[in-house]
Formats: sequence, C-alpha cells, structure tokens
Amino acid sequence: HCLAVRAVCQREIDCDRGNGYSWKITLLRNYWKSKVKQEWLSGKYSNIPSPFSLPEKSMYPMDVDTWGEILQAELER
Repeated sequence: HCLAVRAVCQREIDCDRGNGYSWKITLLRNYWKSKVKQEWLSGKYSNIPSPFSLPEKSMYPMDVDTWGEILQAELER
C-alpha cells in the first residue's frame, strides 16, 4: 500500500521515511492525502461550477508544495 501511495506522494513518503517514521505510520499519515491529491491531479475538479460542487472528501490538509504540484498540473491542461 505504501508503494501505491508513494506513486502519488513521493516527496511526502520519502520525507516521512527519512524522518524515521515506520511504513505503517507513513501510510496512515499519507493515505487520504494521496487519494485526494490523485483526484486533483487527474483533473476531476478542473471544471467545477462552484465550491459547493466539490464532494466533502475533495479537500485535505496539504502543504504548499503539494498545492503547487496540483496548480502546475492545472496550468498544463
């Protein structure tokens, strides 16, 4: 599971592992972030009519670098 999450959140996984977190804790810390990030990166929310159209799980606390990746993907679409 960690390797699947790492495919989307490589920087986050590598940072957690580098900080000494176990694979289990790393997975728990990044699982939902990877799901939400993958949906954003895939363009699922590119053309929404309003913020109220977003499903509840479309947001998750993410750092500025993660949002930068998402915004860069939007610019490239």
